[in-house]
Amino acid sequence: MTVMTPAPIDQPEDEEMLVPHSDLPENNHQPMEVVAQPETANNVENQPVEDPPSSRFTWRIDNFTRMNTKKHYSDVFVVGGYKWRVLIFPKGNNVDHLSMYLDVADSSSLPYGWSRYAQFSLGVINQIHNKYSVRKDTQHQFNARESDWGFTSFMPLSELYDPSRGYLVNDTIIVEAEVLVRRVVDYWTYDSKKETGYVGLKNQGATCYMNSLLQTLYHIPYFRKAVYHMPTTENDLPSQSIPLALQSLFYKLQYSDNSVATKELTKSFGWDTYDSFMQHDVQELNRVLCEKLEDKMKGTVVEGTIQKLFEGHHMNYIECINVDYKSTRKESFYDLQLDVKGCRDVYASFDKYVEVERLEGDNKYHAEHYGLQVGSISCNLESQSSSKGAGLSLELFMDAKKGVLFIDFPPVLQLQLKRFEYDFMRDTMVKINDRYEFPLQLDLDRENGKYLSPEADRSVRNLYTLHSVLVHSGGVHGGHYYAFIRPTLTDQWYKFDDERVTKEDIKRALEEQYGGEEETNPGFNNTPFKFTKYSNAYMLVYIRESDRDKIICNVDEKDIAEHLRERLKKEQEEKEHKKKEKAEAHLYTIIKVARDENLMEQIGKDIYFDLVDHDKVRSFRIQKQTPFNIFKVGQLREVSNKVHNAELKLFLEVELGPDLHHIAPPDKTKDDILLFFKLYDPEKEELRYVGRLFVKSTGKAAEILSKLNEMAGYAPEEEIDLYEEIKFEPTVMCEPIDKKFTFRACQLEDGDIVCFQKPTSVEIEHLRYPDVPSFLEYVHNRQVVHFRSLEKPKEDDFSLELSKLHTYDDVVERVAQQLGLDDPSKLRLTPHNCYSQQPKPQPIKYRGVDHLTDMLVHYNQTSDILYYEVLDIPLPELQGLKTLKVAFHLATKEEVVIHTIRLPKQSTVGDVINDLKTKVELSHPDAELRLLEVFYHKIYKVFPHSEKIENINDQYWTLRAEEVPEEEKNLGPNDRVIHVYHFTKDTAQNQMQIQNFGEPFFLVIHEGETLAEVKARVQKKLQVADEEFAKWKFAFLSLGRPEYLQDSDIVSSRFQRRDVYGAWEQYLGLEHSDSAPKRSYAANQACL
Repeated sequence: MTVMTPAPIDQPEDEEMLVPHSDLPENNHQPMEVVAQPETANNVENQPVEDPPSSRFTWRIDNFTRMNTKKHYSDVFVVGGYKWRVLIFPKGNNVDHLSMYLDVADSSSLPYGWSRYAQFSLGVINQIHNKYSVRKDTQHQFNARESDWGFTSFMPLSELYDPSRGYLVNDTIIVEAEVLVRRVVDYWTYDSKKETGYVGLKNQGATCYMNSLLQTLYHIPYFRKAVYHMPTTENDLPSQSIPLALQSLFYKLQYSDNSVATKELTKSFGWDTYDSFMQHDVQELNRVLCEKLEDKMKGTVVEGTIQKLFEGHHMNYIECINVDYKSTRKESFYDLQLDVKGCRDVYASFDKYVEVERLEGDNKYHAEHYGLQVGSISCNLESQSSSKGAGLSLELFMDAKKGVLFIDFPPVLQLQLKRFEYDFMRDTMVKINDRYEFPLQLDLDRENGKYLSPEADRSVRNLYTLHSVLVHSGGVHGGHYYAFIRPTLTDQWYKFDDERVTKEDIKRALEEQYGGEEETNPGFNNTPFKFTKYSNAYMLVYIRESDRDKIICNVDEKDIAEHLRERLKKEQEEKEHKKKEKAEAHLYTIIKVARDENLMEQIGKDIYFDLVDHDKVRSFRIQKQTPFNIFKVGQLREVSNKVHNAELKLFLEVELGPDLHHIAPPDKTKDDILLFFKLYDPEKEELRYVGRLFVKSTGKAAEILSKLNEMAGYAPEEEIDLYEEIKFEPTVMCEPIDKKFTFRACQLEDGDIVCFQKPTSVEIEHLRYPDVPSFLEYVHNRQVVHFRSLEKPKEDDFSLELSKLHTYDDVVERVAQQLGLDDPSKLRLTPHNCYSQQPKPQPIKYRGVDHLTDMLVHYNQTSDILYYEVLDIPLPELQGLKTLKVAFHLATKEEVVIHTIRLPKQSTVGDVINDLKTKVELSHPDAELRLLEVFYHKIYKVFPHSEKIENINDQYWTLRAEEVPEEEKNLGPNDRVIHVYHFTKDTAQNQMQIQNFGEPFFLVIHEGETLAEVKARVQKKLQVADEEFAKWKFAFLSLGRPEYLQDSDIVSSRFQRRDVYGAWEQYLGLEHSDSAPKRSYAANQACL
């Protein structure tokens, strides 16, 4: 079911990737081959759209877990007059996450040069609690090369397929897409320097967060001047010196006319290319950069600059209420983290920052000499306080108050807004998009200096002016960063968005970055609605008014070291030279000159068809207006550049006399034609270049036979056969030349290629390729294939030279011969995925392809790798069976045996169990077996015996078979069977994650049974030693949140709900380290 509703989208950008196609797509969804059409100038795709249209598309997918397709498309929906659809990979696009993309539905039929720009969000709806729905946002310019865009790792499969999470209900998921189509912006014609006087920074892949911070620091002139004055030498390398790299970057930002690269700076950080594509924490980057610069400034004229600009101090205190006791601790800061959630503006955050906390009741303060603190902060007693408490012999718990006050603020105040927080209910990080206001002027002396400590210098006026607003657009998993800055604190704001700098007004810089919700009317006939703004401020920079003139100072070339100016000016000159060469490229041409030596070196080795690879001959760059006779005799510079010039490919004739000195070539008449000759030796299977001749077009081939024999080293009267090499793509065309006809009658012209050979006798059977056409056909279609065992997919086993025209039977027969296998039908081949460098998930069906070429193709790439496996039954027979891997857990041993069961596809789970019974070791003859579905160490399903096995997928889930315990067969009226899982808590990156591990199991609990009684049975069942078992904790878990139990707790009281969707939503958790010995695994195969 699909529903279309209007919906707006702000400008978020999240983690995104062009679809790394992993298999040949269905519906022929593949890159489009385009042919130029002159009518594209008025392409409707590039027409401006005044009112960006938007819509919300809802897609309900039923029977989700039973889908066996690799990918699945939604119905087509229309937004902005364009056709779209959603593409999902239900089991992930080679990842353990749901993969989801927005796709241009009619990309294959659109005209050449089409493009469209859209902002969109994709979401999976939580059908239990809508606020837990997962949504990700991005924007993209779609075109023929990138007709789909989205998220390869949208959400973990373990969460999606866990019905307790609420995304999969009644085997149905709901997907939403919100799409807003915008006008295609031509960024190439915009000149930031010309329009604003400033230039941007190039994005290396995911470095927009760094770019926004660097622009902010650069536009603090006092900081820039200090960086320029850091000592560096001409022998330093920017890629190995942070100071020099930053000096170079700042110089280019100040004097360059174009956007500046940051690669040298990131290299000086020690980042490789991969690091540049990872988003780092902005606050952490700011601190690390300042710390490194602070360290490099020590012992120089700019020592202490970082502290002077950014360092402030606050005082942590604890003060007893009824006793004369106070403890204080002074701390420095370079930035302040302010709460956003629950605060309407910056002042509310500062109020919360200095809010007094009372320690009373159970949280009373227990001071040294008076007692120990119940809270989390320990304090040192003031000397006057300790003397008063020294005579007390009893420890006293006292009411106290705890808080923070500021001793001084820095000239440049950096405020980090806590837009990202850990949500304990959802057990994950979330972004706070609440409305949060910040003023143009910030008065931290307000209300009689309420934020200041008694020791603060009240003569300093703490009135600040807003300098920069750093913005994050997107969600918690990533997004885009940019900055609004007013470099000289005038009314004019500028937006620094990577390479692009634009002028902005104050509303854009302030009000539109507050976040929160915004009401909009998407169209004439649509009612207004609200939407969350995903673009909002995450960092603010204020400059103190009293320090304004000192900080916004003049910085010119006198502040830059001479060696740095010379180095950067030289770089700029080289850059300008290259730019000039590129600009003048249309005035020049590249002439590539081939000679006889090149033909002899290449033919029969590098190439077989045609004469020469011109990329491997000498090249010259000359002006197009140069007379040709000047080119022949002039002093030319050989070039090898990457500028796309027009190319002229020539052949240079060099004639040598008897004394091997150069002589003038013979005059060429209109009747003369130049032919090139290749000699083929069928015995050696060798083709080589032997020379060239001028012949008369009215002459006959028979007239030059003696000359050809001389060139080949044959006797003058040797009989030879001649062939014309005509073409080699897409098929080879090489036809015999009748020696009795004239060259003109044979349609031979200047530059044609003639191959010749000794004629071969029909009686000679050992020759594989007896003539030129058969040899060229062989060369054209030959393909060396590297075969690997599917069990060892990283190692080449052997290689075979095959033909692209070989049929399926030809290929398996050759492989069988190599392996010494009598029956080729017992071979199964699997193609190679060129993107993942792994075997494709699906093997090649018996005679499922026509030729070897079909086995090797992967989208527009061709592989040379195939994987093989030797089966115990012929492949046609195997394809009629359903194969399941079942892990059988022995009741009497700590052992698991993997059985490969093959049954007809129409069989049931009962048939699987009956087959297993004949092959496994049972505790007693009448034991009952059951088949379970286990996923991520949880039991999701007990299969009914009547269920068909055709739809069971063991590729993503583990199928487990076990005996049904006797206690479960004889349940009392109030007994319950519960799920028991092992788990640990992972607190990495300040997130608390429940990680299940080990083998899950069922347990019968009785009414009124305490945890102590249950623990005894669990210990006996799992055979855990007393010392180890004492470390285990037991908890009741619901929706992933643990509630720890005491030995006296009645376990059954926690499991009262019987309307739970899936019993795995609530379980008894065993918390302990994953150090238990693993079950031993054995593998058996069983087939029908």
